[in-house]
Amino acid sequence: MLKNYFKIAIRNLKKHKFYTFINVLGLSVGVAVCMIISLFVINELSYDKHFKDADQIYRIHADIIFGGNHWDMIQAPAPMAEALPREFPEVEYAVNFRQRGSYLVKKTEENIKEQGVIWASKDFFNVFGTNLIEGNKDGVLAEPNTMAISKSMAEKYFPGESAVGKSLILDNDMDFRITGVYEDIPQNSHFHFHFLLAMAGLPEAQRTSWLSNNFQTYLKVRADADPQNLNQKLQTLVEKNVEPELGKLFGEGATLAGMLGDGSKMEYMLQPLLDIHLKSDLMGEFEPNFNITYIYLFIAVALFILVIACINFMNLSTARSANRAKEVGIRKVMGSFRTHLIRQFLMESILLSFISFLIAMPLVSLLLPFFNDLAGRELQLPFSHFSFYGIFLLGAVITGLLAGIYPAFFLSGFKPISILKGNVSMGMRSGMIRSSLVVFQFAISIILIIATIAVFNQLNFIQNKKIGFDKEQIITVEDVYALGDQAETFKREVLANSMMESGTITGYLPVAGTWRSDTPWWAEGKDPKQTENMVSLQNWQVDYDYIQTMGMEIAEGRDFSLDFPSDSSAVILNESAAKQFNFEGNPIGQKIYSMAGENETANLDNLNSKTVVGVVKNFNFESLKENIGSVMIFLSERPSGIASFRFNSENTDEVINFIEAKWKEMAPGQPFTYSFLDDRFGQMYASETRLGKVFGIFAGFAIVIACLGLFALTAFTAEQRTKEIGIRKVLGSSIGSIVVLLSKEFAKLVLIAFLIASPIAWWAMRKWLEDYQYKQDLSWQVFLGAGLFAIVIALLTTSYQSIKAAMTNPVNSLKSE
Repeated sequence: MLKNYFKIAIRNLKKHKFYTFINVLGLSVGVAVCMIISLFVINELSYDKHFKDADQIYRIHADIIFGGNHWDMIQAPAPMAEALPREFPEVEYAVNFRQRGSYLVKKTEENIKEQGVIWASKDFFNVFGTNLIEGNKDGVLAEPNTMAISKSMAEKYFPGESAVGKSLILDNDMDFRITGVYEDIPQNSHFHFHFLLAMAGLPEAQRTSWLSNNFQTYLKVRADADPQNLNQKLQTLVEKNVEPELGKLFGEGATLAGMLGDGSKMEYMLQPLLDIHLKSDLMGEFEPNFNITYIYLFIAVALFILVIACINFMNLSTARSANRAKEVGIRKVMGSFRTHLIRQFLMESILLSFISFLIAMPLVSLLLPFFNDLAGRELQLPFSHFSFYGIFLLGAVITGLLAGIYPAFFLSGFKPISILKGNVSMGMRSGMIRSSLVVFQFAISIILIIATIAVFNQLNFIQNKKIGFDKEQIITVEDVYALGDQAETFKREVLANSMMESGTITGYLPVAGTWRSDTPWWAEGKDPKQTENMVSLQNWQVDYDYIQTMGMEIAEGRDFSLDFPSDSSAVILNESAAKQFNFEGNPIGQKIYSMAGENETANLDNLNSKTVVGVVKNFNFESLKENIGSVMIFLSERPSGIASFRFNSENTDEVINFIEAKWKEMAPGQPFTYSFLDDRFGQMYASETRLGKVFGIFAGFAIVIACLGLFALTAFTAEQRTKEIGIRKVLGSSIGSIVVLLSKEFAKLVLIAFLIASPIAWWAMRKWLEDYQYKQDLSWQVFLGAGLFAIVIALLTTSYQSIKAAMTNPVNSLKSE
């Protein structure tokens, strides 16, 4: 019997090639999109699970509000990693990380710029269980000036030989001996380090202050540990160590509770390793994370697109019901049971689904490289996993059943007497079900269209918003320290070219990923022991040409000037900082103070003093998701980090070639690394750009599949109303009036879909925009444009079938009457 069902199914699919093609196309596209999203979601959910005992690993999360600023960050005090296993028996190991940016690495003469460099304490391999290929995990990273490197770096610098015992030179003056080689950290990790430098050789790591947060701390707890209980004890540990330091700073009797006052806090808590990638967006993240909300969204989109594809199959099957009615009638008269017919029709839909899945596989292989490039991932179809083939077959069967179950029951339900008399029941007479399906399809499509437009509108708003500095026509050259004492000479020689307007050397730039440091300050005459008088400031060290080069605008006072020797102790505040200090009168000439020295030696008897000489208009130096924080800008004795040059030439290649030639002349053997400030600014919104493009692609697929469904319903309606159209033409109706008659119903359905989709899309995009402090309002033009686009696409889709039906000779439809 199954063999017979299969033969009839093949015969019917071959007989109706056009409808088979439409069905297979719709299902294949839907399945391909669903498979790509599934691969992406599975990959995102797998992050960090490869680490041994991943569910026992936690990160310290600090939530601090102080001095008018809020730090929700992953940094912790230097001594915390050592204290955790000592104070709490449930903690097995803890490791500290200290990130210092990129390094120049060389084996002999030629430097290579490397990004994945981190300082790590000795228990890294005990916490994360990363496989060591060479070396002993208890001896690796135990001594100063030692390092462990990844397998790929060992092959890069020491091809065909053992790397252990060899040395690499960092930043031209730090010699590190390699004591271990470890497996590369997989792509689905929230960090990727290729060089682990022994923390034992970092002087900053030896500090004992609990008031400075510069280190990322991870810990591994025992399997039976209670994280909630450990959280409470963690806060007690911090308070026990912080209060003695407060006493040294502000005198005996100073307590953490007293210093924090109302509205301030200093809390440390555990964050599970497996929550980091999808549920964390804290200050200081090693790499940009994803968002669990987007995972739910992508799953919903995948299901919606697959359902839309299945709906199309139903509509096309029922649209062709008249062609199958006599077959059903004769088979019932010859003794077939309804269950036999249901099996027959389900066999056809499962076969069609299986063909669609087979076609979807090469389609996915074709699209995956583009999606990987867009999403920044390395997704592949898991052909080597046996379970993949089982899921593949199960998916084909389930999709076939979902798509075919209604047509099977619908077609098998025809009454043979009525059919053989020529009275075919078309089913769904009220039209409510098929109309609802069209509304559903286009509502989803319109929501995706609105979301795409809204995301790109916000990105356009960000790129064009007045952000307080001029990011255009600025080229940045990194690793200026490689020039040694010739940094200022390099700057002067570059500026001697007429293409250059101005230049500055500093690591502090108004884009994410550059240097940052902060310190609490207070105004002259204010009591620093009172929390409300403390202002936590970003401390930016610059040279005389910084304000001019960045295109910032002085609101009050003046810029730094060589004409004023006293500017060595001067400071320029941004408007947010000036407001926070709440100066009495004009801020120009006011003095501000902070404690000198490191945290261990700082006290109220040893103060730094700065005089305000200018106030610069507020400028955005982090993502527009954040409010503008307080910044103080002061002169550095020896600026370093990044050289930035504003140029006035339209020929950027000429500018690059000139600066590169000058660099190679003054820094032979050092890599020339440059970028443009506007590109660095745009990188802060790379994830949003990717999201917008992904939404655009999904919206396009949804529209294509929905239009195939609309094409099916137009055919269904034309088939239902064949005789009506014939009578209307005989009575004098024009082709145009009949086309309008057939098309206006679908235009109404798309309009209803628009009315349903608009408030949903408005709510969803409002929630998304809540993350931004500066955002573009959702205008009515966005919704109107999406609605008009959907209606026009729908009318273009229905026009073919409508015109075809209107042009049919009425004799052919009425001759049997």
